[in-house]
Amino acid sequence: MTQEDTSPFVVSFDWLEERLGQTPDLKVVDASWYLPLHNRDPRAEYKAARIPGAVFFDQDAIVDPESPLPHTLPSPGLFAAAAGRLGISETDTIVVYDGPGMMTAPRVWWMFRIYGAKNVYVLDGGFDSWGTSGRAVESGPVSLPEPKTFRASFNADAVASLDAMREIVATGARQIADARSPGRFTGSDPEPRAGLRSGHMPGARNVPVLSLSENGKLKSLSSLRGVFEAAGIDLERPVVTSCGSGVTAAVITLALSSLGHGDHKLYDGSWSEWGGLDDTPVVAGDA
Repeated sequence: MTQEDTSPFVVSFDWLEERLGQTPDLKVVDASWYLPLHNRDPRAEYKAARIPGAVFFDQDAIVDPESPLPHTLPSPGLFAAAAGRLGISETDTIVVYDGPGMMTAPRVWWMFRIYGAKNVYVLDGGFDSWGTSGRAVESGPVSLPEPKTFRASFNADAVASLDAMREIVATGARQIADARSPGRFTGSDPEPRAGLRSGHMPGARNVPVLSLSENGKLKSLSSLRGVFEAAGIDLERPVVTSCGSGVTAAVITLALSSLGHGDHKLYDGSWSEWGGLDDTPVVAGDA
């Protein structure tokens, strides 16, 4: 993969290793999160082994406390306070990683960006491969970083609400890219969360999260274009991304941003909201 065919928003193991402990404003963030079926505890894994100096971003805790939905975006003030407690400011260079790579880290990459941070990247490959490749790993007690001030400026245009999604489905004003697995998208597999209907929004296209990466690394730009083309997504038109609860939708957002696509939003409620309502249209089968 050439430099010209690589996302400007991902960094390699070598890139990060060269800068660890050398760049004062470099902040490394473990954003791992798993469904219960994965049988993995991200916080316990972080305490047992992490990239040196990394802080843990809890995607179940840094949310809107008033929302009944999982992973709903917090207010700018709540996000700023949480980031500050992690020792991160909006001017820092932030590198986010997860366990397998290109699964949950892009959600936190997206969050930092929509709250005003400019220099935010995702680590290509994930911590699972970092740990098995002989790179430096830190373990044992976690020292809390010195708090910093994070000045948040929220980009509300990057987020789609339920009302916006109702209009999008009704009018086709935006293409809908759904990151869930093919079985969940078609309705042949049950949803992992109880109480949700199976299927997808009318007009949605399936862009499974695993189709966007290989071995935990984001695919080349040329390959990403092929994935979107195969899914029926026109990169010249507006897009809204969705998934189960707004986490892996951000992998599609990362891929779109990497290709220079500027007119896209993320549906924060995603299927946890849409599939849990009685009055939203749901269809089954292929798109």
